[in-house]
Amino acid sequence: MSIEEQEIEKFNSVAIEKELQRSYLEYAMSVIVGRALPDVRDGLKPVHRRAIFAMRELGVVYNRPYVKSARIVGDIIGKYHPHGDAAAYDTIVRMAQDFSMRYPLVDGQGNFGSLDGDSPAAMRYTEARMTRIDREIVVDLDKDTVDFVPNYDNSLTEPTVMPIKFPNLLVNGSSGIAVGMATNIPPHNLSEVINGILALIDDPNIEIRDLMGLVSGPDFPTGGLICGRAGIREAYETGKGIINLRGRVDLEKHQDGKQAIIITEIPYQQNKAQLVERIASLVKEKRVEAISEVRDESDRHGLRIVVELKRDEDPDVVINQLYTLTPLQKSFGIIFLAIVNNRPEILNFKELLEHFFDHRKTVVYRRTSFELQKAEEREHILLGLSIAVQNIDDVVAIIRRSENPAVAKTALIERFSFSEIQAQTILDMRLQRLTGLEIQKILDEHQQVLLEIKRLKEILADEHLIIDIVRDECLEIKNEYGDARRTEIIDAVDEILPEDLIPHEDMVITITHSGYIKRNSASLYRAQHRGGKGVTGIKSADEDFVSKLYVASTHDTFLFFTNTGRVYWRKVYELPESGRVSRGRAIVNFLQLAGDEKVAAILPISSFDNAENNRSILMVTKNGIVKKTSLDEFVRPIKAGKRAVTFKEGDEIVTAHLLNGNDTVLLVSRKGMSIHFSENDIRVMGRQAAGVIGMRLAEGDEVVGAVVVTSGNPVLIVTENGFGKKSSILDYSDQSRGGKGKFAIKTSDRNGDIIGVTQVGDNQEIILISDSGKMIRINVASIRETGRTTQGVRLINLADGEKVVDFDAVASEDDDGEEDDEI
Repeated sequence: MSIEEQEIEKFNSVAIEKELQRSYLEYAMSVIVGRALPDVRDGLKPVHRRAIFAMRELGVVYNRPYVKSARIVGDIIGKYHPHGDAAAYDTIVRMAQDFSMRYPLVDGQGNFGSLDGDSPAAMRYTEARMTRIDREIVVDLDKDTVDFVPNYDNSLTEPTVMPIKFPNLLVNGSSGIAVGMATNIPPHNLSEVINGILALIDDPNIEIRDLMGLVSGPDFPTGGLICGRAGIREAYETGKGIINLRGRVDLEKHQDGKQAIIITEIPYQQNKAQLVERIASLVKEKRVEAISEVRDESDRHGLRIVVELKRDEDPDVVINQLYTLTPLQKSFGIIFLAIVNNRPEILNFKELLEHFFDHRKTVVYRRTSFELQKAEEREHILLGLSIAVQNIDDVVAIIRRSENPAVAKTALIERFSFSEIQAQTILDMRLQRLTGLEIQKILDEHQQVLLEIKRLKEILADEHLIIDIVRDECLEIKNEYGDARRTEIIDAVDEILPEDLIPHEDMVITITHSGYIKRNSASLYRAQHRGGKGVTGIKSADEDFVSKLYVASTHDTFLFFTNTGRVYWRKVYELPESGRVSRGRAIVNFLQLAGDEKVAAILPISSFDNAENNRSILMVTKNGIVKKTSLDEFVRPIKAGKRAVTFKEGDEIVTAHLLNGNDTVLLVSRKGMSIHFSENDIRVMGRQAAGVIGMRLAEGDEVVGAVVVTSGNPVLIVTENGFGKKSSILDYSDQSRGGKGKFAIKTSDRNGDIIGVTQVGDNQEIILISDSGKMIRINVASIRETGRTTQGVRLINLADGEKVVDFDAVASEDDDGEEDDEI
């Protein structure tokens, strides 16, 4: 065999198509995992992670002086990222641009580009350092919270992921083109995303639809408008979707009668100079003839593009032309693609939150394990020192008679059973540690370390404690870095949401004693004269009767407060609509109620926006306890409900009301007592607090209702035998919370005990309902005001044994009232 034949035999024969396939797949995975796509846990690509880690190792943190960008780039490519310096500097530039990143990760000084597409200055001219939020990315990096791997030349190590405290993938977004796939994740508002994490922690089975009630959509650093919610919903549910972005425009009128369109915000990633150029070209080509001048007046205070209109031109037409013909309106394709366990995956919104939550639990567990190890090592040393200082004379004697330190160490180990590290620590101890004060410090520290070890072991043994830590840290991030939304979400012109198909209409919601619920239009119950026989509102089943009645709009959100102190959320239009004589459907089909849990109060809320009004919810129990909780505590709906109040055994919620910050409260008991006090007498408490005493009750008495006094309208008290008393609110003088109160009505066998109280106006009507299902509607104006000592007037004629069980006030319908007979 010739030498040439021997050389050929050294190589294996491989089909070229197989070799190309293998090589291409290796290249593709290298690009996908190692360069183009972010990790789902920290939201960073390798180059971003290496840039932040290099700055951290260099010590250029947010509260230290800036350093040259060239120095940072040198560390990035010289130690961790074996690619070109242009790629590393471009990464730093983008992380420093407040129009590219919702929460910038680099604090730049110098020219880092602009919205006009201007190139940044060379890296030798600019300076940079970490931002304040970066410390939440690298926090606990030295506590074995993440894995480290060798860098490209095995001379150093770098983290595979950051122990980040906030979901950066959603907060700052990411975009990248890999081989055969791409990602395009928009930025979001940090406060909203943290609210989503907290909701996921509270209810792991929460649906994406419920999460969208907390995270309304992307929030771009350049502001602007998102037109429509359908694209957001599709992206959150499937991982892919398209949203339409618009710039924000305002109108200005000039003294000469002309108008100008002012563009103050433009779509994300839109070049401002190109937008102005495009508008100017449309004017030059006479495709838009209503514009007389276009100029860019943007400065350091913000963006301002002025589009001057000719006299008597319609600005709405021009605005629509700008949206149609210029990049003032553009689409943004969302693709939630990220690296999960070294593989690219398209994820829905909930899965993105779940992966971050799992990462934080792992980080907290590893950090706690590291701290436990260090605490145990410290406890081991302190135990040796404690034994030594308690036997200091023997220790000193052993050291003095030893020839050298090695002999002394051996003697200490033999005498006190020290470990080598304990013995060495004792030998290294300075003489000043032998003073009485220093000895006590050693003993105190030893006890503190023992308590810390106990705490850390409890955390590691209980996953709920780890979850609580994750929750607390998320709240800290929200409080420290959270801000208001910049991007507004508006309804698309051609988009019809399910809620848009439901008209705004007053509905009567009834709940039966056995737990059935339904809604009907309030117009079904026609007005009658006072004292009439009424119409049938529900055909009662055996041993069942209507116990609660409410009136609210179809688009209101209902807070369902149960007798056990929990609260649930539902829209009115989600409740079943049944026939007038039907009982409806079982309430357990809508709310996850326990066996002995019943709905005690329903509170309609038209909006949870509490930024300016400082609204709160008042809860009242039958034992006279009142509790005021901020409306913000109820902003996150949980399918399984939340604890609203904690009370003693035997107590239960009887009603709940919305407070507006400066109202007064009137409580009324079953036996006719009342108390009137300011809501400021009740301090705001958390959801799980127990409340304070609102009214001290006599034995056998209980609170049956409460009125939040918001006007000078009279108060109506209704009794179980069909009587009612309308009296001026001035009859109920101001008192202090916690007293026994005054008589509100004179009760007797004729009118019966009180069933409730409300504040009414003459333009309202009252719907009463009996335990047999009979209903009546009465004009409030037909009920004469009477004094505090009267028993009231008859409102409805009842059959023998029949009782009024509930009532509510509704909008008035024109009808002639009749005079009432005072008792």
